[in-house]
Amino acid sequence: MDTSDFGSSEISQERYAAQAHHAGPLHLLALGALGIVYGDIGTSPLYAFRTCVQALGDTGGNVPLPVVLGLLSLIFWAITLVVTVKYVGIVMNADNRGEGGVLALTALVVNEGRPKHPWLLGALGLAGCAFFYGDGTITPAVSVLSAIEGLELVDPNFAKAVVPLSVVVLFALFAGQRHGTGRIGRLFGPIMLVWFTVLGVLGFAQIVRHPGVLIAISPWYAIQFLVSHPAIGGAVASAVFLAVTGGEALYADLGHFGKKPIRLAWFVLVWPALILNYFGQGALILSNPAAAADPFYYLAPPALLMPLVVLATAATIIASQAVISGVFSMTQQALQLGFLPRMKVLQTSDEAIGQIYVPAVNTLLGIATVGLVLWFKSSDALAGAYGIAVVCTMVITSVLIDVLLAHRRKLDRTAGIMLAVALPMGLLDIAFMMTNVEKIPQGGWFPLLCGLAVFITMRSWMIGRKVVEDQSGRHEQPVKTFLDKLEQSPVTVVPGTAVFMTSRTGAVPSTLTRNVHCNGVLHEHTVLLTVVTERIPRVARGGRLKVTRLGPHLWGVEVHIGFVERADVPRLLREAERLGLGFRTENATYFLGRDDIILSSPRGMARWRKRLFVFMDRNAEFAGTHYSLPPERIIELGGQVEI
Repeated sequence: MDTSDFGSSEISQERYAAQAHHAGPLHLLALGALGIVYGDIGTSPLYAFRTCVQALGDTGGNVPLPVVLGLLSLIFWAITLVVTVKYVGIVMNADNRGEGGVLALTALVVNEGRPKHPWLLGALGLAGCAFFYGDGTITPAVSVLSAIEGLELVDPNFAKAVVPLSVVVLFALFAGQRHGTGRIGRLFGPIMLVWFTVLGVLGFAQIVRHPGVLIAISPWYAIQFLVSHPAIGGAVASAVFLAVTGGEALYADLGHFGKKPIRLAWFVLVWPALILNYFGQGALILSNPAAAADPFYYLAPPALLMPLVVLATAATIIASQAVISGVFSMTQQALQLGFLPRMKVLQTSDEAIGQIYVPAVNTLLGIATVGLVLWFKSSDALAGAYGIAVVCTMVITSVLIDVLLAHRRKLDRTAGIMLAVALPMGLLDIAFMMTNVEKIPQGGWFPLLCGLAVFITMRSWMIGRKVVEDQSGRHEQPVKTFLDKLEQSPVTVVPGTAVFMTSRTGAVPSTLTRNVHCNGVLHEHTVLLTVVTERIPRVARGGRLKVTRLGPHLWGVEVHIGFVERADVPRLLREAERLGLGFRTENATYFLGRDDIILSSPRGMARWRKRLFVFMDRNAEFAGTHYSLPPERIIELGGQVEI
C-alpha cells in the first residue's frame, strides 16, 4: 500500500479546524443515540445468555449456582472492560476531528503519529473496514431471527413460520432503504428507550426474587469458573463475547452525536439495563431450570409475551437499520478516500447529511442477509457464526489506539496512563479472538469470507488506480511546458468557460492537451480543477479553496474536502468565484476523460487482479454524476491506457 493512501497533508492544519457539530439539547441527542448507537448491543440479551448456557453442554436440565454466577460474572466484566473501559473511557477520546470509526482512526494514527511503516497500519485499517462489512451481513439476520423465535413460546405451531417471517421482515427492511429513515427514524430513540426500560424492569423483577446473583459482580466467580471448567472455557468465552458485539458502534457513530450524548446514554440507561437483564436471566434459570431454553422471553409473564415479541422485533429492526446505515457511511468514506470505485450514493434527507443510501451495497447486503437466514434457519445456529468478524475489528482498533497513545504519551502524561490501561484491553480482545476461532467451521467462515472479498476488492482498486494514474501521468504536462507550447503554436481562443478535472495540482491533464491538439481551440476561461480528499472528516469552509492565475486564459482551482463530504463541483466553483476566479461558471462546459483500460503488460499486478480492476472501472459510477455535473454540459474525450 502506498503511504499516500493515508498520508498527511502538506497544507497547514489551521485550515482544517472544522469539527462535527451536533445541534440540540444533550438529552435529545442521548435519546437519538439510543436508536442508532445502541441498537446492536441492546438486542444482545435476546440470545447472548442463552448461547452461554448452551455452550455448557448437557447440564441435565439444571444449571448449578456456581456456574450461573460464573457466567454472569464473565458477562458483567466483559461489558465493563470492553465497552465501558475500552470504548467509552479510551477509544472515544481518539476522535478524528469529531468523527470515529476504523478508517477515521487509521487516518488519525498515520497523520499524527507519522509511523515508520504507514502502509502496514493502512492495511490494518482496510482490514478493519472489510470486517465491518462481514459483521453487517450477519447482525440483521441473527437479531431478527432471535426476536421472531419468541413466537414459538406463544404457540409451538409458529415454529414453521419463524424463517418465512424473518425473510419478510428483512426484505421489507432492505427494500425500504431507498426511502430513507427520516420520518420513521424519529421513532427509533423513543422505541429503544422503551426497550431498555423493559429490559431493566424484567431483569429487576427476577433479581428481587433471587438477589443472591448480585454477588456475581465480583470477578472471583468469573476466574473460578474458567479455572474449574477449562474444557469448555473457550466455548463459553466465545458465547460471552456476544454480549459486547455492538460495542464498536459507540466509536463508529461518534460523528453523529458526539461523546457526551453517547456516554450519557450508556451510563444512565444502557449499561444498567443490560446488566439488570442478564442478571435477571441468571436468577430466572436458578428458580426455573426449564427457562434455560429461552431465558429472555421467559422473563415476561405469559400475558405479556406477545407484546414483548413485537417490541423485540421492532428493536431488532432498529438495530439492523443502525448496522446498515453504518455500512453505508463506511462505504461513503471508503469512496471518498479512493478505496472503492465510484458508486451511486443517494442523499435521503435534506436535513441530516448522514442519511444516505447506496443501492449496490444495499442489494448485496440484503441478498447475503436473507441467504444467511435461509441457510442457518435459527438464531442458535447463527450465533455460532456471529462474533468472529466483530472481534477482528476490535483487535485492529486496539492495535491502532495503542500506536496512537504510544505517540501521544511523549506529549501528554494522561495518554501514558491510558496506554497502560489500553494494552491489557488489547490482550483481552486477542483472547476473545482466539476463543472465537472455533466458530470458523460452524459458520464463522462466512463473515470472514465477506471481509476477505471486500479487502481484496479495495486493495485491487487501490493498486489498479495507482497504476492507471502513473500511466496517465506520462501524458500530462507541467503548466509551464503547456503555456510555452501555446506561445510557439498559437491556438484559437473561443468564448466561454471550460473546466478540466485533473488529479495532480500543477499539471495539465491529457483531456486539455487532446482538446487543443484535436480541435485547435482554447476557451477564454479555462479552469484546471483538482479535488483533494483529505484524511480528515471535514475541511473548514475558509481553508478548502485556492484559486491561482496560471497564465493567459488559464486558472487553477484546488479544492480540499473531508472524507465525509461530497464534491459538488458546480457549488464549489461558485465559492471559487467569490475568492478571485473573476468570472461566472454557471454556463461552464465540463471536459472529462474516459479512457479504455487495456490489459497488456504482465508487470504491475497479477492478471486476475487486473481483470477485477477493469470490471470495477467499467461498472463505476459516471464521474459526471459523482461530481454533480450538469449532464447537458459534459463533453468526454477518450483514449487508451495500458496496464
